Amino acid sequence: MESALSARDRVGVQDFLLLENHNSEAAFIENLRRRYREGLIYTYIGSVLVSVNPYKELEIYSKQNMERHRGVNFYEISPHIFALADNSYRALRTERRDQCILISGESGAGKTEASKKILQYYTHICPTRNNTHTIRERLLQSNPVLEAFGNAKTLRNDNSSRFGKYMDIQFDYKGAPIGGHILNYLLEKSRVAHQNHGERNFHIFYQLLEGGEDLLLKRLGLDKTNPQHYHYLIKGNCPRVSSISDKNGWKVVRNALTIIGFEDEEIQALMEIVASVLHLGNTQFGEDEEGETHITTEAQLQFLSQLLGVDGSVLKAALTHKKIVAKGEEMISPLSLEQALSARDSFAKAIYGRAFTWLVQKLNRSLAFKDEIYYSSKCSSVIGLLDIYGFEVFQHNSFEQFCINYCNEKLQQLFIELTLKSEQEEYEAEGWERVEYFNNKIICDLVEEKHKGIIAILDEECLRRGDASDITFLEKLEDTLGGHAHFITHKMANGKIRKAIGREEFRLVHYAGEVNYNVNGFLDKNNDLLYRHLKEVLCQSTNHIVSQCFHADELMDQRRPETAATQFKLSLAKLMDILMSKEPSYVRCIKPNDGKQPGRFDEVLVRHQVKYLGLMENLRVRRAGFAYRRSYEAFLERYKSLCPDTWPNWHGNLPEGVATLVKHLNYKPEEFKLGRSKIFIRFPRTLFITEDALEAQKQTIAVTLQKSWRGYRERANYHRIRHAVIVIQSWWRGVKGRRKAKHRRQAADTIRNFIKGFILRNEPRCPDNEYFLDHVRFSFLMKVKRNLPKSVLDKSWPKPPPSLTEASEHIHRICIRNLVNDYCRRIQPEWRKQLEQKVVASGIFKGQKDGYSRSVPKLFVATRLEAEEINLKVLQTLGSDNKVKYGIAVTKYDRHGFRPRVRQLLLTTSSAVLVQEAKIKQRIDYGALLGISVSSLSDGFFVLHIPTADSKQKGDLVLQCDHVIEAVTKLAIMADKIHNVNISQDSIRFAIARGKEGVIDFTSGSDLRVVKSKNGHLSVTTPRIS
Repeated sequence: MESALSARDRVGVQDFLLLENHNSEAAFIENLRRRYREGLIYTYIGSVLVSVNPYKELEIYSKQNMERHRGVNFYEISPHIFALADNSYRALRTERRDQCILISGESGAGKTEASKKILQYYTHICPTRNNTHTIRERLLQSNPVLEAFGNAKTLRNDNSSRFGKYMDIQFDYKGAPIGGHILNYLLEKSRVAHQNHGERNFHIFYQLLEGGEDLLLKRLGLDKTNPQHYHYLIKGNCPRVSSISDKNGWKVVRNALTIIGFEDEEIQALMEIVASVLHLGNTQFGEDEEGETHITTEAQLQFLSQLLGVDGSVLKAALTHKKIVAKGEEMISPLSLEQALSARDSFAKAIYGRAFTWLVQKLNRSLAFKDEIYYSSKCSSVIGLLDIYGFEVFQHNSFEQFCINYCNEKLQQLFIELTLKSEQEEYEAEGWERVEYFNNKIICDLVEEKHKGIIAILDEECLRRGDASDITFLEKLEDTLGGHAHFITHKMANGKIRKAIGREEFRLVHYAGEVNYNVNGFLDKNNDLLYRHLKEVLCQSTNHIVSQCFHADELMDQRRPETAATQFKLSLAKLMDILMSKEPSYVRCIKPNDGKQPGRFDEVLVRHQVKYLGLMENLRVRRAGFAYRRSYEAFLERYKSLCPDTWPNWHGNLPEGVATLVKHLNYKPEEFKLGRSKIFIRFPRTLFITEDALEAQKQTIAVTLQKSWRGYRERANYHRIRHAVIVIQSWWRGVKGRRKAKHRRQAADTIRNFIKGFILRNEPRCPDNEYFLDHVRFSFLMKVKRNLPKSVLDKSWPKPPPSLTEASEHIHRICIRNLVNDYCRRIQPEWRKQLEQKVVASGIFKGQKDGYSRSVPKLFVATRLEAEEINLKVLQTLGSDNKVKYGIAVTKYDRHGFRPRVRQLLLTTSSAVLVQEAKIKQRIDYGALLGISVSSLSDGFFVLHIPTADSKQKGDLVLQCDHVIEAVTKLAIMADKIHNVNISQDSIRFAIARGKEGVIDFTSGSDLRVVKSKNGHLSVTTPRIS
């Protein structure tokens, strides 16, 4: 905190205790204004945090900021709500004492946001355990649910909390959140039936209409989604707000209900209650000729009975009649139109109010720590968050403002007791006298004292038979409290004050100022009664939630229920007991302007809130003693540089060091006191002078520190470098020596193993020769790697050592196979086809036919006949399905006289065709071909063998051509007769006709000669090709 004192003229002081003129309200507000202008919305009053609503998002709530405040001393950094939350959490962990944080302020000041920030901080920084993730989520998700059902748009705030909330967060011994519990106070039920102009009903009504699913709305009878169609939503004439998205709000609430653990049936029952309130508002009444009241909207009544799960006729009777029980007898009397409308509104408020209470109880069951009974575990601690309405002063103040201001009086009393108690304990610990202070107990007693207090008189008047009214209540107050210093009425006031107090008003002088209360409506609001007939109807409800909210036991209890003021008084007393058992922290929230505009500071409005929040009183209480206190250690550590005797270090005990320091600084005896462990400074000016002296001394200190630091740094750097050099040198020498010795040992071992292996190289593999054999194998493999064959035709291969002969052969085969595979992968489709045909020819003719070797280099052609050489008529006869694949000119020899005939041999897809000009002479289907015969000499003869049983064929076909190997190969492939080709050495026999054979004799000679011999054979003489 002290580190920011030098900037106090620009941004103000961070703690109001340091204000020089602490009694000046103007100085207080000016300090607030300076800080707000600089975007500093938080300021301390001692341990109290004052927060001004910025009406915009600030970059001070990120996870980095949360980490920055984790475990940091409360005054070490700028004021922040995270600092206050962390201070409470650390006190919880270290002192094992329960904590509470009290958040107050008027509507729109940012109370709800403050509680959210505290919850977010705890869920982020607290340690985790196995089941805490669910609790963290439920703690965070409880906020949007409570806001939907308990918040509403008011003139001052678009998201105003219309109920008080106290939430306990339970932590285990490790500091992890393990559970929670919520208490709610004084829900503004009157808002259900009536809203002021420019205000809205509770958020949930608009969220359901705007965001609810069509099927759900139809089931609830809410077909019309415009709020203008519902009587309870048009009173304020403000159906929509630009800053609120009801559709998104519904999604958030629906998701939150699921995360918290609501079943679908429970959500449905809850929405049925919300819808029933809207239908109740649209229920209208009329009077007949006899003056009896009846319901005019039967459709609304039908929906009501369905949603609430009650009998329609019974509900109708209960809304138009009342039941009175007197001396054991029941009497039913009709209601007037005005009474029926009032009963309807009371009915709606009762249903919604009890449903809200059920909702809070359901949240508590969801947040409860399942392993231990709540508040009973010795291993768990609690931090409580109280988000409650601040002091309210309006133009017209009624029963609600009376209860709210009574609550703030009790909280102020608690603040005075706890704060001054801790202040007094600190003074006593330092051995000083007591400090006197104002106590507002007299005001609290005025309201709550038994038999004499305002609440007791109000209850008495409500219970009194006869013509009790608000005016008689006021008269009784005057009779009973007429002489009280804090109570004034119009009748009791003097002439000047009387003008400011109405005849139906009384004035209370609160700790924060004077407030006039109008008594109109006090008795009705305090009674808060629901007709017995309506209670009986609700006790019979089949709605899951309504049946839990209204019990039949209520009907059996003949005692009059407690009034609203008494209930509030009792619940407030319980709250005080809870808070008194805890260590408190305070957050006071201030609204800077009514327009919700960022950067605008309305001094009149802020002064009003400063007064009614009691901030000046808080400051006065804290300044009753000393403005500043610090431990000796912290004070001496900060300011020791201002005294030569304490700088740079004080070696004696701390009290003597502080005494020496303040003596050097010329502190006067009335300006300070030395306690047992702390120094106390009475006036802020003393601290400011000290801080200014420190600021002026900083330049000299900085130069001295720089000089000392540079010298130390250079000396340390030199010693570090020198030490590093020595270490590196010794290490490197050792590395070199070890590396050299290791290298020598390895070399000797290698030479020894090599010599021994060479000697035993021809022996079976053993440990003595394995190194040498491995070396030989490696050397051979590297030699193979360097001398691999480059092509399939390359036959070179390194000579292997004897031990690797077999391995060498395997590797050679693998290498050649890879070369062949590579070669095959690179072959074009045409070339592949050529090779396949050559392979077939090799299989048939290689080594068996003379002249085959000369045909190998010659490529087979696709055909020996061009397309124009084949007669067109032949092609037409063959048809498009029987295309010519290969054609060659041949010489056909007759079977009887062996006369040569020039012909064309055409090979199609299915047959071999012999053609003479435009005429097909013979067609041989491939399936009918028995085989092919050729001679082993170099002649061009070949015979096609055909079955003699086929009457269509005339016998085997004897042909001669210049390319016999090519023609026979293609025919064998196309006819699938590769294995049916016969190569004869001397002669070929062929069938002439059925049962007759011809013979072709082959002999070697100098020239080719074909003649018919005397024996009737065809004699072929052909030269032999070497």
